[in-house]
Amino acid sequence: MREAWTLAGAALAPAIWGSTYLVTTELLPPGFPLMAGVLRALPAGLLLLLCVRRLPPWSWVGRLLLLGGLNFAIFWALLFVAAYRLPGGIAATLGATQPLMVLVLSQWLLGAPWRGASVIAALAGLFGVALLLIEPDMQLDSTGVVAALGAAGSMALGSVLTKRWRPPVSALTFTAWQLVAGGLLLLPVALLLEPGFPMPSWRNVAGYLWLGGAGAALTYWLWFRGIETFGPARVSALGFLSPLSAVLLGWLWLDQSLSALQLFGTGVVLLSVWGSQRVARSARAS
Repeated sequence: MREAWTLAGAALAPAIWGSTYLVTTELLPPGFPLMAGVLRALPAGLLLLLCVRRLPPWSWVGRLLLLGGLNFAIFWALLFVAAYRLPGGIAATLGATQPLMVLVLSQWLLGAPWRGASVIAALAGLFGVALLLIEPDMQLDSTGVVAALGAAGSMALGSVLTKRWRPPVSALTFTAWQLVAGGLLLLPVALLLEPGFPMPSWRNVAGYLWLGGAGAALTYWLWFRGIETFGPARVSALGFLSPLSAVLLGWLWLDQSLSALQLFGTGVVLLSVWGSQRVARSARAS
């Protein structure tokens, strides 16, 4: 039962991440995506650090800076570049290559077995996301494509290394350390590239609180706890729920339409997630 709740929590994380686009466009000031990343990671990490009351040993600082960079600073920076230079559907679909990357990296760095059924499930999820988001007249930008693939690769490597470099502390403590490291790395970049950050309104504060609280402190704790329990390959397959959540929230709150093709894509994504978990359970039982 405990493992079932852990898996459900890991699935909740990408579902909440799907609200990022809605919150960003409706509540945050435009033109400061990197500072939004800082305010999402650093306050959440410091709050968790205050709760756990445990600092990392000096021997772990280098690894934490790398993990914080991969999972947050580099990932969010490249993600915002992709979002600015590509249509949202293309960016999200390229980002959905992350589970495939995790499968390759898990075999290379963790010695995880290569399972054809897991690859098929990941390809099906990628196809489902494409059905959900891609439109025929979308234009590609080479820089945006590289940034989107780089963002997917950054978080894929960060997820695998999070499993490989697991310190003897709780998942909450490990999450706090990574959030603080990622926020500190992103802060000077944001100050340099995004001067003139305005005084936040109450509406902005509400958006930052959601992204930092539910969208970072809670979700990354659930995500890293899932990786600790089930491994990065199984948990990363749940990431397909993020674009699905974004589409459904757009339909509910922004009155966006849902076509028959998108409904079919929804079914494909859900079937992919179910299939990946079934394969993982069978492999674990055997």
